[in-house]
Amino acid sequence: MEKRLLENKDDIIFLVDEFYKQVLTDEKIGYIFTEVAQLDVKKHMPIMYNFWESALFGAVSYKGNPMIKHIELHQKSLLSSAHFERWLKLWENTVNFHFRGEKAEEAIYKAKQIAALMQLKIGQL
Repeated sequence: MEKRLLENKDDIIFLVDEFYKQVLTDEKIGYIFTEVAQLDVKKHMPIMYNFWESALFGAVSYKGNPMIKHIELHQKSLLSSAHFERWLKLWENTVNFHFRGEKAEEAIYKAKQIAALMQLKIGQL
C-alpha cells in the first residue's frame, strides 16, 4: 500500500479509525479506554475527528477540554509515562504506515506535544 498525504477530514477519519482499532485492543493501554474510561466509541470518534481536524487544519470543529478529561481519567486509574509512550508509539506507527508528508509529520509532532503537556499537568496533581 502506498503512503498518501494527510490532506483533509476524510484522511483524519481514516487515521483516527485505524489508530483506535489498535488502541482499543492493545494489551498495554486498551483497558484504559474500554474498562476505565468505558469509552462510548460511537460518541467518542466524532470528537476525535474534530480534535485532529482542528489541530492539523485549523478547523474550529472541536470544542472541549481534553486536559480535564485526562485528569479525571488519571484520578480513576493512574496514567504513567509508559502509557503515554505506548499511545505515542501506536499513533506514530499508524501515521507512518498510512501517510507521508508535512501534515503526517505534524500529526506526530502534535501528539508528542499533547502527551508531554498531559504528563506535566497530571504530574502536578
